[in-house]
Amino acid sequence: MTLVLLHPGGADPSAFSPQLDALTGFDVHAPHRVDQATQDHTEMAQETVAFLEKTGPAHLLGCSDGATVALLTAVLRPDLVQRLVVVCGVFHHDGWDPATELTPMHRRSPALTEKDLGKLPNRTLIMIGDDDEVTLEHATAMYRALPNAELAVVPGTSHGLLHEKPALCNAIIVDFLTNDPVPTIAPIRRASA
Repeated sequence: MTLVLLHPGGADPSAFSPQLDALTGFDVHAPHRVDQATQDHTEMAQETVAFLEKTGPAHLLGCSDGATVALLTAVLRPDLVQRLVVVCGVFHHDGWDPATELTPMHRRSPALTEKDLGKLPNRTLIMIGDDDEVTLEHATAMYRALPNAELAVVPGTSHGLLHEKPALCNAIIVDFLTNDPVPTIAPIRRASA
């Protein structure tokens, strides 16, 4: 299985170093986005689409800005995205915690709506820290809007959850990428007295 890692803004592919040992069962590609300061999220997603047109459909795992790029890539070309992992990412720029220092790009991009998300068929894992720069309300709204989504809130972590609790995050990610979802179990109903 091909897996493309999309690193956070202001970083490079080494941001995923705590994940690499856990991802040895995948054909991992980690392109380095070098023009992050001059491009917006949509331009980065278009580059990712061009990359996937050469390599073929793949799973995408993005963190922070990379998560936004992964999500926009799936919106542009859902046929090129198998499973999608959105770590600490937003679908709309208002999803950042108000205390977060934002660049001009982050104040205007992305600008997807819940209706846009409702069109995505891709199985998607949304993962955030319980003390993330992305609000829990925003992550929950993304989870509810995506028709085939799963939500993981990693306790005791921040925006750097992949480094703070790598073993737990890796287990969740690998399970999501390699296993089918567990069928929903009907709620237990107590017998009336």
